[in-house]
Amino acid sequence: MTQEPYPVARLRPNRGKAYLGGHPWVYKDELVLDRRTSNLVPGTPVVLEDAKRVPVGVVALNPASGIVARELDRDSAARIGGDWIADCLSRALALRDRLYPRPFYRLTHGEGDGLPGLVIDRAAGVLVIQPNTAWAEAVLPDIIAALDTLLSPETIVVNRDSRGRIQEGLEGGREVLRGSVEGPIKIETGGMPLYADIEEGQKTGVYFDQFPNHAYIAALASDRRVLDVFSHTGGFALACLSGGASHVTAIDSSARALDLATKAAQEAGVDDRLDSRQIDAFDGMRALASDGEAFDIVICDPPAFAPRKDTLEAGIRAYERTSRLALPLVAPQGILVLCSCSHAVTPDALMGSAQRMFHKARRTARMIHSGRAGPDHPVHPALAESGYLKVLVFAVD
Repeated sequence: MTQEPYPVARLRPNRGKAYLGGHPWVYKDELVLDRRTSNLVPGTPVVLEDAKRVPVGVVALNPASGIVARELDRDSAARIGGDWIADCLSRALALRDRLYPRPFYRLTHGEGDGLPGLVIDRAAGVLVIQPNTAWAEAVLPDIIAALDTLLSPETIVVNRDSRGRIQEGLEGGREVLRGSVEGPIKIETGGMPLYADIEEGQKTGVYFDQFPNHAYIAALASDRRVLDVFSHTGGFALACLSGGASHVTAIDSSARALDLATKAAQEAGVDDRLDSRQIDAFDGMRALASDGEAFDIVICDPPAFAPRKDTLEAGIRAYERTSRLALPLVAPQGILVLCSCSHAVTPDALMGSAQRMFHKARRTARMIHSGRAGPDHPVHPALAESGYLKVLVFAVD
């Protein structure tokens, strides 16, 4: 860690207004990047000053990133050491203890918990850590020490394969820092079992953010035929089976992910109602339409088609393509569920893409529900990106 006093970085004149108004990021063109500042080690805490040299907080600096500074503390006298990190993690844990009866949740959600870029998912004694910023990577030993004190985890896995790390100039890879990982781990959801592939699966292996939306759709699924597209390990599919669905078809391109969905269904004794199909999602929808299939509930939960603003236009086209192929598969008076985990796609943009497809298909639709990520994914009030998940549920005539 940097020795006291911290280095100083300064905002350009008339720049950084968003940060001064509460936003947790400073962009590269908003900061004075002289030779001294540019040569600081990525992730170094610095005191940030406004253009009049008034201290306005402590930020983590990364001269190599477009987001050059990320808020750590608005108190410019704060010292970002082990005690500070332990306090942040303690508050994050206390909040989850109030929200969840079982230890299966996202423990820290980056800026939403005041820990920029740090994502930690918890499955009982297993922790999967994503240090997605240079700062989080630099203080990883302090993070683990604090977690030891708070939770004494049996297993710690570090996943460094996020897109955000590339933008931070960091390398990828996964490693088991403690314990062992012998195959997928079981996640308790309160209903159907769910398996997380933390060795080779996407991100941390499980999408805790969708759990409240799984429950909402499951409540609509009794005696219904359901199609779960981009099923992954079967979060929506298994929830619908738990809710009494008469039959669920799960489509995904990953055989490994579908095997885990089948494993959970077998364990619950409902695999006779699950049909898993390994195929590209778009090709799979076309094939079902060609066969004349129709479902009471169609769920589309694709990967992030627009993870950044410069991919927004292509992403919107991909969401429209998803809706266009899904609509013929929705039976009259059926339900269509459209999800987006793209940071750059707003709820209005997702709604607009769906409405254009409803109009072209000459189908009448009414939105009956909108969902977001669960409360273990707290949203920073000034950072829209921390509220990335959008779920729109339509009744389709």
